[in-house]
Amino acid sequence: MKHQKQFKTNLITLSLLSLFSSFHSFAEQAQEIINDEAIEEVVATGTRLKGSASAVIDERKNQAFVADIMGAEQISRTGDSDAASALRRVTGLSLVNDKFIYVRGLGERYSSVRLNGAIVPSPDLTRNVIPLDIFPSSIIESLAVQKAYSPNMPAAFGGGDVNIRTKSIPSDTLFKVEIGASYKDTNDEGYTYNGGSDDWLGQDDGTRALPNSVKTALNTYINGLSDISYRNIRDVESKRTGADIGQAAAIDLNKSLAKALPRDFGLEKESLNPDAGIKAVYGDRFDNLFGLDGSFGFLASVAYENEWSNAEKFSAVLSSVDASESACSQDDFTCYSATEKEVSTKHNIKLNSSLNLGYKIQGHDLTATYMMLRDTEDEASVALYQEPSKSLSIDAGQLQRSHLTSFEERELEILQLRGTHNLEWGFLQGVGVDWQYTDSTATTSIPGELKVTVRDEYLDGKYKRTFYNGSLGGNPYLYRFVELEDDVENWGVNVNKVFYFDNAEVEIAGGGYFVEKTRDYRTDFFNYRFSQTQALELAQSEDEALSIGSFFANDSVIDSTDVELLFQEPTADDYLAAQMIDAYYGSFDITFAQDWRLSGGVRYEDFRQVALAFSRSAFNPALLADKLSADAIEQASVMEDDYFTSLSMTYSQEAYQIRFGYGSTVVRPDLRELSPVQFQDPLTGYRTLGNPFLESSALDNFDARIEFYMDNGDNYSVGAFYKDIDKPIEALLTESDGRFTLQFDNADTAYVYGIEAEWLTELHSDFLGGAFFTSGNLTLSDSEVEIAQEQRGDLTNLKRRMTGHSKYVANLQLNYDSHDGMHQASVIYNVFGDRILAAGVNNFDDAYEQPLNSLDMVYSYYPTFNTTLTFKVKNMLGQNFEVNQNDVLIRSQETPRELSLSFSYEF
Repeated sequence: MKHQKQFKTNLITLSLLSLFSSFHSFAEQAQEIINDEAIEEVVATGTRLKGSASAVIDERKNQAFVADIMGAEQISRTGDSDAASALRRVTGLSLVNDKFIYVRGLGERYSSVRLNGAIVPSPDLTRNVIPLDIFPSSIIESLAVQKAYSPNMPAAFGGGDVNIRTKSIPSDTLFKVEIGASYKDTNDEGYTYNGGSDDWLGQDDGTRALPNSVKTALNTYINGLSDISYRNIRDVESKRTGADIGQAAAIDLNKSLAKALPRDFGLEKESLNPDAGIKAVYGDRFDNLFGLDGSFGFLASVAYENEWSNAEKFSAVLSSVDASESACSQDDFTCYSATEKEVSTKHNIKLNSSLNLGYKIQGHDLTATYMMLRDTEDEASVALYQEPSKSLSIDAGQLQRSHLTSFEERELEILQLRGTHNLEWGFLQGVGVDWQYTDSTATTSIPGELKVTVRDEYLDGKYKRTFYNGSLGGNPYLYRFVELEDDVENWGVNVNKVFYFDNAEVEIAGGGYFVEKTRDYRTDFFNYRFSQTQALELAQSEDEALSIGSFFANDSVIDSTDVELLFQEPTADDYLAAQMIDAYYGSFDITFAQDWRLSGGVRYEDFRQVALAFSRSAFNPALLADKLSADAIEQASVMEDDYFTSLSMTYSQEAYQIRFGYGSTVVRPDLRELSPVQFQDPLTGYRTLGNPFLESSALDNFDARIEFYMDNGDNYSVGAFYKDIDKPIEALLTESDGRFTLQFDNADTAYVYGIEAEWLTELHSDFLGGAFFTSGNLTLSDSEVEIAQEQRGDLTNLKRRMTGHSKYVANLQLNYDSHDGMHQASVIYNVFGDRILAAGVNNFDDAYEQPLNSLDMVYSYYPTFNTTLTFKVKNMLGQNFEVNQNDVLIRSQETPRELSLSFSYEF
């Protein structure tokens, strides 16, 4: 029976998906999940490090394809509070923007993230990959990073696949509480403003939100003109009433809309509180509950974190390709044509909760999981901009001042059902079945953002006043409101059977995997337009200047000012998108002659995607749907199907293993990248534009690795990899009128290759009352991307390293475990090589993010069996984020040193 699945979304998205059904029929519904066997409990007779590592080492050793595993105990000893921080300890992985993982030096588009084998959406406005800092370490059982492709994984595979495996029901009663606090050395003072009563929960209470009266006015007055000006209001009201209401009445109506907007965003400078957090986990297991066979269990957790971060930032534009680092200063313009200094204060609230319910009986295991992850960022910043060519400098007597207040709510809600079954029924005896169904929704809301851009006047190098006049133009008071909803539903099944022969063991597996995804992105801008003769005296001192965001808080100020509220609607700033994937695979895993293992298979994927950008002419979706033709939707669609193969050969001895692997995979453009919608990329600072003509990139992946396992638990591995990429998707930089724009496009070809080494070895088994161990990994690699001549545009280099690629990544740990089990310590060092942040244009070189050396220390004290006291020092070297172009600093940001103390008790 053919089955058509409908999305739970609006009328427009339903029309997009119904069009797909005319192009392609769906197959029977099923879904795939990786056979994630729970890591067995290990009772350590030696040190904690050896005990915790043995289980994950055994799992890695038994994997048919190259993979790295990090267990909960390993995450705990490094003191990492979330999945992102923990993953940077894995071989070949580096962390970007404290959120995104680069695998083997490849950008985040080449890394896929799954939760218990399921795809979940990203609440990040500018990235397809989910920000990994949203997953607290308290819910993580293990992190599995598979670097060689296998057919039971999604074909969208580049550098590697990260599978976050959450904790299941406990084996006995568990109740654990942890409290902690931390101090950052950059947080003595920062900027704050009056928010809402629910800010501490990471939610806006309506203080910043777009009022209903303004939404109604947009429906009434825009009428396809993208305008709520005096003139348009007067025209619409006159047609509606049959009489001219006059200019004065139109002005009053417009100003009533300005008064409805939130307007009290003045800043204050004050001392910031230390970070604080609390976590609690409670679970239990019951055997033969209510007389029923089997075991029932549950595990519930909640975590709350209140964090502050304050940082000074610097950004600049070089004036000449001959600029010299030795002659440059942030306070003069020997090298720079423009500079900006900013102080930004961010207040993050993380509120996470999860509930697992499980039932196990005679080879059957059922799990239901609900998870809510909230990460809200409230930002207040002050920036001063200089550009002498436009008479913006202290010497010229004026600077441009910008204040930003922005509240961004990000939330991920997940419902997941999973099951594993070992069948013992007749001819099905020995058949294993596992399945999963996951329904998840990611939402991002900016209920209110205000950017105020005005002028500071200086006299004899000293501040005099802050002002604005209508002749300056621009957007002095610019509001932004954003809503994003990303829904993903995926399901599937795996079936496997093992056959035994005299000298061989053969496992045959197969299954299906299905994904339905929809996205609805809306953004609205409003700004004040002042008459040419209007002048505003905003402040007479620098302290008073902090309050310019509240200048129009009083209605009387708006009434007495010649100001008009406008609705800023670009050509296309909203988009609707949908994606479907139907996948089926078959695989084999053969062990023969005791020492050899051959694994592989084929995967078929039918991929359909559409992304349609539009300019919102009204808030009524039905009106918009009438304007969408089938031809327009077809032109905005990507439809492709293909087969993807993999093969792995392993030779095993008790002390070592040798692996070889090959996989053909694909990297597809994201919904956001296919939509010709502009947005500001927070990582590069450039405005970024999607491209509806992007094509998917085909990859050939080759891997080889040798692993050594010593009797005492030490282990070592050395590996090599090579990836050939056809039509890689790169962000190409162009320049027009001094403004830079990143636009996604397909380059010609690219490749990346390298070697990896990893180790865990004991240094001294009896020193200072304990044992010392060292662990770590090192990756050395190189890459090259080639841009076709016809794509040159303003680019300086047609051949260069791939964006985001580092030539080296190193993680080193020195670990100590006391013999009495009361003390544990680790010193952890991480560094990555420089990587291209943005390609250079107009003969300027590429902009390189500089190596960042991170040194952390974690010490844990166990005074009783149930009690843990942990002390952490992060970023002991205090090195800042820096970007160089032509060997000259063009961007920097403070990175704080952090001291934290936590106490946990398990009842």
